[in-house]
Amino acid sequence: MCGVAAVVGRTDATATVRPLVAALAHRGPDADGLWSSADATVALGHTRLSILDLSPAGSQPMTSPDGRHVLVFNGEIYNCRELRTELVSAAGWSFLGTSDTEVLLAAYVTWGAACLDRLIGMFAFAVWDERERSLFAARDRLGVKPLYLVRPTDGGLVLASEISALQSAGLATDPDEAAWASYLAEGRMEWPDRSFWRGAEPLPPGHRLRWHEGHLTVEPWYDLAARVRESGPDDRPAPVVLDEYEAILRASVALRFRADVPVGIALSSGLDSSSLLALVDALGPDERAVHAFTFTTGDPAYDELPWVEQLVGGTAHPLHECRLEMTDVPELAESVQRNQDGPYGGLPTLAYAQLFEQAHDRGVTVVLDGQGMDEQWAGYDYYRSLTSTTGDGCAAPGSGTLVQGSTSGATRRASVRAELLDLLDPVVPGSEADGDPLLEAQLHDLTRAKLPRALRFNDRVSMRSSCELREPFLDHRLVELALRQPADRKITGSTGKVLLRQLAAERLGASDVGAPKRPVQTPQREWLRGGLQAWARTTVEDGLAWQPDWLDPRVVRAELDAFMAGGGDNAFFVWQWISMGLIARTRRRRCHPRRP
Repeated sequence: MCGVAAVVGRTDATATVRPLVAALAHRGPDADGLWSSADATVALGHTRLSILDLSPAGSQPMTSPDGRHVLVFNGEIYNCRELRTELVSAAGWSFLGTSDTEVLLAAYVTWGAACLDRLIGMFAFAVWDERERSLFAARDRLGVKPLYLVRPTDGGLVLASEISALQSAGLATDPDEAAWASYLAEGRMEWPDRSFWRGAEPLPPGHRLRWHEGHLTVEPWYDLAARVRESGPDDRPAPVVLDEYEAILRASVALRFRADVPVGIALSSGLDSSSLLALVDALGPDERAVHAFTFTTGDPAYDELPWVEQLVGGTAHPLHECRLEMTDVPELAESVQRNQDGPYGGLPTLAYAQLFEQAHDRGVTVVLDGQGMDEQWAGYDYYRSLTSTTGDGCAAPGSGTLVQGSTSGATRRASVRAELLDLLDPVVPGSEADGDPLLEAQLHDLTRAKLPRALRFNDRVSMRSSCELREPFLDHRLVELALRQPADRKITGSTGKVLLRQLAAERLGASDVGAPKRPVQTPQREWLRGGLQAWARTTVEDGLAWQPDWLDPRVVRAELDAFMAGGGDNAFFVWQWISMGLIARTRRRRCHPRRP
């Protein structure tokens, strides 16, 4: 896991890439490197978190033996051993080390862009071709690893793993008001073609780009919805599907234990964590003793510690409780904000950040978690209403899903000034599932809503502590297979994840220990109304001062007063305003850093 940066087509390429690399040090504290072309118009930078092959043989930027190609790479190619064997036998490659970086470079040199279809992993990488004077970059299928680009007016191109790095070089520093309008009025946090900062756009998941002589092309190389449509509904008997899914699932977990550093697991209660734990324990005696981590807040109405203790009870896994205290929030909230590139998910994200801090402090560099099962097997409560079509035969993906378990509105549209609302882009509902409303909602969550924002939050909080987060349940083969299943294999009555439950009970030997399903993970509402009330109010005021033309202060303060008095059953809109204040503070500190 690393940080990558690239600058092409600019006379100041080397000078521009240096601050990018410095700003990405948290993503790769073990080493950093810089490569520049002879004419100084191209520069690639890298910060390294050593996971596979800890020797200098895995250092980056990495140059091909003939000097033609230069690679910077963030992520993991889990099937690198298999690809390595193929490259040796079929292409005669001779490798100097055992890193997946060297395998990726050889794969690109051998197969070009076609190598992408052979990769199992999470990745964002860029390759400079010195002979053709062109740059190729790509991002993994589901967008686990980030990559942002800026297109300067001089025809050049700048890439970096985080927007905060781009901003350190003076790029993309102005807010994209259309994006902020969408967030404040509708709660949207991710877009395929824009970010919260004008000029910084993500390379979308499953996309690749090519830059040559000032001309940039961006195109998809993988499309989840298209793959599911092309394969069609899976009408095979359930036992046959279970055989295939189980085989991929076991292989996926095993692949993600490939590392030359300690590996741990993050657990909550319930089916997904129970399944992950059972799969880990089946790998062998070494894996049965890996460290387990779970976050808590000290509130039994939200904490799942008793159930997690039952899960690991009788096993050799050391369990570490990662406690978030109310007094931690003000300082931690600002620290986490510095690398999030936009608003994040409130106290649950802070609690997860502390989990990675503790993992790092205990020498655990890689952590696995169970993200992705609810989306691929329809585990969220709101999916149950989508097993039949609405009146127009279409799903309403995302409706009512912004804050689970809430009956009151998540946002306060009336607080947004009309001038900002005028910038809203109309949201056109997707139509990628041939009239299947459940599948449409799942695709929406996987590609445009829940998963993209969760991946951003989790990538940044793990890398903030220089930890690599691996998501075995997000192997694209698992996601595709699950999405193709009939609705009754996902939901029956009030029960979701039907086939997964059968697999866990009958084949994985997973424990049935689980806390009651809780849509809210932390006492965010209670803490903001209680001991954090003064902090919340002053932070909201900082946000209003940062952008006085976005919100009506009278409406904001009235809504805040009503919330503090006990109104409403969610704090999403309050955290939106707090987020503005946190961003204002972090920007102020960047401009006026504290003196040592």
